[in-house]
Amino acid sequence: MRHEAFIGQVQDRARLSGHGEAERATRAVLETLGERIPEGLADNLAAQLPHEIGEHLRRTEVYGGAGSGERFDRHDFIERVAARSGTDEPRSAYLARVVLEVTDEATQGGVTRKVRESLPADIRSLVTAGHTG
Repeated sequence: MRHEAFIGQVQDRARLSGHGEAERATRAVLETLGERIPEGLADNLAAQLPHEIGEHLRRTEVYGGAGSGERFDRHDFIERVAARSGTDEPRSAYLARVVLEVTDEATQGGVTRKVRESLPADIRSLVTAGHTG
């Protein structure tokens, strides 16, 4: 999937008014995801996405072997997305579901299955809910 198509899907499914909002939502969700999942997994996922989008996952990697995979729950995940996207928490939860759904489709589900497995159940529910869930 190309960058424009990815952002277009996020914009359409989240009913956002423009590409800028869709870019901001995508960045917020993927940077937060990059903080939560192991660094190697974030890198593998990023490699399957359009370069500009994959960089959001890499932006939060910790180099030098320390790795990412910070421990936080669904509430903290949504709170971080809200802070980064400039939206409230209910809207941020919805944006997270949309971005993660489009990410799953863009990678044909292979790596995102491993991402889901690496997350605690409360955050995993965001990945599996989709934009209509």
